[in-house]
Amino acid sequence: MIRAPLGEISYWSEWIEYNDDYIKKESVAADNNSGDQNYAPQFQFTLAQKHWHQILRKYSAGCPITNLAHYFPGLLDAWEEAERLGAAVWTAEQQFTRHHWRVNYDHYIICFWLVGLALALDIPDEQWHRLLALIGNDGEDVLLDRIIASRSPDRKIGAMLLYPKPYGRLLKAVDAPADSQPPLLKAFVEHWYLEVRTGAKSGSDPQAVSYRHPYWYTYGDQNFEGGAYFGRWCVEAVAAVKAFGMDDSPCLGQEHYPGDLLRPDGPGTHPARETTEPHPPLASAKKAGFWARIFTRSSDR
Repeated sequence: MIRAPLGEISYWSEWIEYNDDYIKKESVAADNNSGDQNYAPQFQFTLAQKHWHQILRKYSAGCPITNLAHYFPGLLDAWEEAERLGAAVWTAEQQFTRHHWRVNYDHYIICFWLVGLALALDIPDEQWHRLLALIGNDGEDVLLDRIIASRSPDRKIGAMLLYPKPYGRLLKAVDAPADSQPPLLKAFVEHWYLEVRTGAKSGSDPQAVSYRHPYWYTYGDQNFEGGAYFGRWCVEAVAAVKAFGMDDSPCLGQEHYPGDLLRPDGPGTHPARETTEPHPPLASAKKAGFWARIFTRSSDR
């Protein structure tokens, strides 16, 4: 079943296949070390980005949860290579603005997503430690540091919340007594998409760049036909639920809550959609063959 509220089977099948092929082709090109060396670090980081977009894209399409973690090794390889190459290319100022949560709202959200996906998908310890080395920012944010500390108890905990809007609602839910957490968590999820748009303005520090909204925010409103949309999922809520054992039952079925991440064996938590195309069991042999290839390819990664 398609989990995202937008996109028919033809959309998801086309863009999953395209992006798997892109990752494979560009990973080979990167290994060959060709092209502009000044751009090479950003090229590698974009390749890492393609991996986490593909995790979310496959979630949206209804692919098995157990296959999603197969993208983490390639994601980490590309990000580590970006950092290695960037050491010789990026200035000290660029290093600061690229990496520090307090001045880079996009990066804070990316790290929150990756931590949430890593926790929900139970990636191996070796990959988890590599991810934390890349994320850095130890002791910078009271909420994200505490979530990380649920798996790495030695993590230093920040003294402040860097982005009170929208994350103040989530911190309030985390700090509440257990019986008060579910409605507060639901309130965070319900307000997340609206409030995350302008969250940079609530930040503790001036931003390195001027933000209208996070980079992915309008995917689906713009360039949908070009495959930009991969879903709009509040992975941050899943991160907190996984870290602290919160009751997320009121969130199940909410448009932006990816509850299936925490239920790999089902049942699904998203409402059934009416589509103009048949689902895979009823599709043409060609379409059914595509999904079979996707699932097989994922399990081989």
